[in-house]
Amino acid sequence: MKFKHLLIAVLLLIVSGCAVYTGLNYDQMFGKQHVQPRTPDYNSQAAQRFVTEIKPILDNRCVVCHACYDAPCQLKLSSVEGIDRGANKNLVYNGTRLTASNPTRLFEDAQTTQEWRDIGFHPILNERSQIPEANLQAGLVARLLTQKKTHPLPDQKQLEGFDFRIDREQKCPTIETLDQYQADHPTWGMPYGMPALSDTEHNTLMRWLSNGAVMTDHEPLSQQQKNQIDKWEAFLNGDSLKQQLTSRYIYEHLFLSHLYFSEYQKVTPKSSIQFFALVRSATPPGQPVKRIATRRPYDNPNVERVYYRLVAYPASIVDKTHQPYALDDKKLNRIQDLFITPIYDVKELPSYKATVAANPMTAFADLPVDARYNFMLDNAQNTIMSFIKGPVCRGQLALNVINDRFWVFFVDPKAAKLPSVKKFYYDQTDNLKLPSEKESNVVPIYQWVAYSEQQARYLEAKERAKSTWFKDGDHLTEDLVWDGHGTNKNAALTIFRHFDSASVVQGLVGTPPKTAWVIDYALLERIQYLLVDGFDVYGNFGHQLMTRMFMDFLRMEGEENFLSLLPIEDRHRLMESWYQDPSPQLSAFIQRDVKPFEQPTNIKYKTPDTQAELYQILKERLAPVLTNRYQIKNTGLSKESEETLRKIDSIKGNGLRRVPQLITVMITSDQGKEQFFTLIHNNSHRNISSLFDEESNRDPENDDLTFVKGIIGSYPSAFIRLKEKDIKDFYQMFSHIKEDGDYIAILDKYGVRRSDQNFWKFSDKLHQWYENDQPIEAGLLDYNRFENR
Repeated sequence: MKFKHLLIAVLLLIVSGCAVYTGLNYDQMFGKQHVQPRTPDYNSQAAQRFVTEIKPILDNRCVVCHACYDAPCQLKLSSVEGIDRGANKNLVYNGTRLTASNPTRLFEDAQTTQEWRDIGFHPILNERSQIPEANLQAGLVARLLTQKKTHPLPDQKQLEGFDFRIDREQKCPTIETLDQYQADHPTWGMPYGMPALSDTEHNTLMRWLSNGAVMTDHEPLSQQQKNQIDKWEAFLNGDSLKQQLTSRYIYEHLFLSHLYFSEYQKVTPKSSIQFFALVRSATPPGQPVKRIATRRPYDNPNVERVYYRLVAYPASIVDKTHQPYALDDKKLNRIQDLFITPIYDVKELPSYKATVAANPMTAFADLPVDARYNFMLDNAQNTIMSFIKGPVCRGQLALNVINDRFWVFFVDPKAAKLPSVKKFYYDQTDNLKLPSEKESNVVPIYQWVAYSEQQARYLEAKERAKSTWFKDGDHLTEDLVWDGHGTNKNAALTIFRHFDSASVVQGLVGTPPKTAWVIDYALLERIQYLLVDGFDVYGNFGHQLMTRMFMDFLRMEGEENFLSLLPIEDRHRLMESWYQDPSPQLSAFIQRDVKPFEQPTNIKYKTPDTQAELYQILKERLAPVLTNRYQIKNTGLSKESEETLRKIDSIKGNGLRRVPQLITVMITSDQGKEQFFTLIHNNSHRNISSLFDEESNRDPENDDLTFVKGIIGSYPSAFIRLKEKDIKDFYQMFSHIKEDGDYIAILDKYGVRRSDQNFWKFSDKLHQWYENDQPIEAGLLDYNRFENR
């Protein structure tokens, strides 16, 4: 036994010695490693070559898997800074960490490539002698591209020997360990688990790498853009306390948004649109931005005065984080009318202590409630999108708190003007606290009990107030629901969950869903600060779990607001049907001594199915603002074909378990026009209160589909290619799915698998169509969840 242990120790020493020797060998051959300058002036010939020849290949072949927090090895290839930063094996999404980790946000937590090296990121480009031989032999990207060219995908429909799980072990080889990686996994060159680049693409990248991988400095801003920035920064950095508090509120709600100046970018091609980010700076307008990096947007900036600055967004636009938000004179005037023109006093700015700053009901108590609510409602899709596309959006644990498809309505903002409403929120300050005030390290169990009791107190007070406001059903009609003033399409939204990602779109999409929410100001604001401002993706397990558990309360509050528009006897029946076999914790919360809302609705129902009738009433009320963008009409297909595609929404049942969450479908009409659609699989649940055993709550017999025109979702799982003559057969095959083989047969006949040599051709057509159809909203899709079947 001792000899065995000695032998293992000797082998370990030999292996580690080989690793050291390999590193020393590169040093001997090409010199010591050090950061290289790679960003010449934007107008230089080398920089323009990168922009026109190299970046399109990187975007369409590499960024589709390497962007945002969930990029493998934290390798973000969507910007010059991300490419130069390189890779790191540590996981950002780690639901088991016991203590919060240090954030590694690109552009924020380090400012130079050397700073990233100092905190553990290794290069993917050669950082030794900048000669062609070294650039190709000691450069990770060059070696991985060559590996793929030497070892293309095997001729298999379902690839073997690859791990496509999003929680797979991260390999992340360095140049020193690459030889072993390539020996162990010869087919794991880049692009990983996808077809190789074309000869032209491969040769173009290899020439670029051989010549030192020169990239570019950022494109200079036009005078028109500078003028817009000056105008907005002058407003945001006014000296009055009223202005400073307003700007802090705006920043904390838009810090994730991609801002653009819509007055002259409304109809320009996407490639020329410059997006901007709103950041906190220690320096005022007119001076270079000195970004203030804090874990959360409301954390103490530790400067005497915060300035709010607009900086060019420096990365390629990817759909999973893209939240476009228009800035124009109309928006500026609207903000002034909401926050600056009204007469009210701000005697001092709120503290940055977590107990104050983490609770918007406390931090912004001096701002008029109706101003805050209207600001969020004016762009409600963007507000909700922050919940969906912010860091919280990744992962089953974070998202199993919502149903797979539901509609969202809003309380009319007129109610927020009432003095009694403002007083109610002020009186409930303590009961409106959020878990984020506990920051990033939380022990969840006892915290859950405390917050459940707090929420119960709030709901009890809210029910008492509602019973006064709506005594005998007064004002409790469909008029309570915001109609978008007849023009705003944000008044009705549909939220889809795709297992471990989600989407939000304008309109009431699909057949009437099982549940719906009606959101009031306090609910909207608390979700914002729970899931966006207060959520720390680098926080510990307890913080992330507590966030998920608290969202249970807020979801039910939105559902109860909707149910209050129904007859009293139907409210309880529906709530019980939505929460069959709830968890013990949720049962305890539901059964707390909270007096239920028992005032009758003043809506006169005519049928026994009051929920369906309410949906129809709200559809009629909101008809002027409901978009038909996703409806199967005006597709370029025949009426008969459109009718067949609409029938897909009626397919239901256990067989759909085999169908992935999102399928992108391209249909070529009889006239030769290509149109893209999305097939969405909606998982049904008996309830969604279980934290760790979602499968036990599944109700697959009630799974259904939603088929829409256009693109919904950032993570397609499969590609389908049809001709118009195939539509009936496609519908029939989906209608009869019973076993895995039935779905595989559809892929065999119509699928474009990740192993298909036409994969990139399909992908290019998809992205080009998306850009042409939605030039402001479109972004690169992500293939990290693409199936292998």
